[in-house]
Amino acid sequence: MFYWWMKHVFLGPLLRVFFRPRIEGAEHIPATGGVLLASNHLAVSDSFFLPLMIDRRVTFPAKMEYFTAPGVKGAVKRWFFTGVGQIPIDRSGGSASQAALETGVRLLREGKVMGIYPEGTRSPDGRLFKGKTGVARIALEAGVPVVPVAMFGTDKANPIGSKMWRPYPIRIKVGPPMDFSRYEGLQGDRFVERSITDEVMYALMELSGQEYVDVYAAKAKEFGVEDARELDRLPRSEAG
Repeated sequence: MFYWWMKHVFLGPLLRVFFRPRIEGAEHIPATGGVLLASNHLAVSDSFFLPLMIDRRVTFPAKMEYFTAPGVKGAVKRWFFTGVGQIPIDRSGGSASQAALETGVRLLREGKVMGIYPEGTRSPDGRLFKGKTGVARIALEAGVPVVPVAMFGTDKANPIGSKMWRPYPIRIKVGPPMDFSRYEGLQGDRFVERSITDEVMYALMELSGQEYVDVYAAKAKEFGVEDARELDRLPRSEAG
């Protein structure tokens, strides 16, 4: 209920007035059944504009920090992010990452719509970075189509580090569903998962027109693009 009120009464109308969002290709999103929306990731506001512009409710995984902050401010954050359809995800790796994947699979098997950012984090410079294979694992486990989505303008409305959003026209472009049922039963095969992920990233590159960088965004943020490329060339034991 809170999700509906935020979308149609409180937050949604304000976003429409100040950012004039529009969407192309919304008909590509199946009207029923589980579907995984795989989007490029330019800004935090991506998770607000995409749910606003499609009819079905969208659930996004969000970093655990949004739900665990102390005090009144933390409680307000927790209430808000829960209300707008986000679920906490522990990104620390290992069993925590597995739990996040299982949560996504469960939601999709229940026939819900889940949004995911294959890059794993926001692009540091507006380019499209290498996708993580979680998108492939979830799609194969849940047996659902992947619908590519390109966001435009959210990085101008909500630049990295900004505390206030700036009015800027937002555009969303949705591509045709991608069916990976030909790989049924091959979940866990890292070569298959890499192939699927690269196919999704290619679709996003075509849809968004972004330059593609074959480096993980998180590593690029930490080391810079060129240093990250050098690290990727090292044996795993040397690269850490």
